[in-house]
Amino acid sequence: MTRKKPHPDAETQQTAREPQQEAAPAPEAQDLEQKLREAEGKRDEYLQMAQRVQADFDNFRRRNRQVAAESFDDGARAFVKTILPVCDNLERALAEPRENDALYAGVQLVYRQLQDALGQRGIQAVSRLGEPFDPTLEDAVAQGGCEEGAPGTVCDVVQKGYRMGDNVLRHAMVRVVPDH
Repeated sequence: MTRKKPHPDAETQQTAREPQQEAAPAPEAQDLEQKLREAEGKRDEYLQMAQRVQADFDNFRRRNRQVAAESFDDGARAFVKTILPVCDNLERALAEPRENDALYAGVQLVYRQLQDALGQRGIQAVSRLGEPFDPTLEDAVAQGGCEEGAPGTVCDVVQKGYRMGDNVLRHAMVRVVPDH
């Protein structure tokens, strides 16, 4: 009898069924894996550092824009405060209307232009005649008579106040009806 030789695939199937033992990684491979983990850790650390620097720079840029805008508004408010006496003098010049007077008409034109320019910048006059006295907008410089209005209300505006947005540039000087 002749013995048959086993088929070559049968031999590999039998060895495949046997549990294979993994060879322990060589010391070089362990070193490489350790170095890879360290490199990945440094990469993550540097990425976080770069993200923090970027966030800090964005905050710095935002603060600088805000400071620049506030500085611009502060400068505009300071300039407008220097112009307010000019408005007051023009109002005094226009207090007595005059017919057919070219100079009077010219002063009216200049006053309107100045008021338009202030309005474009967001400056508003504070004149609250007949309204309750508000110390955040007005300074009471005198008392009015009881017959001039309800107690605690503004009965006369001595000098107009001005504000720019929420900021009071100059408080209005008013007379107030006293409380009894």
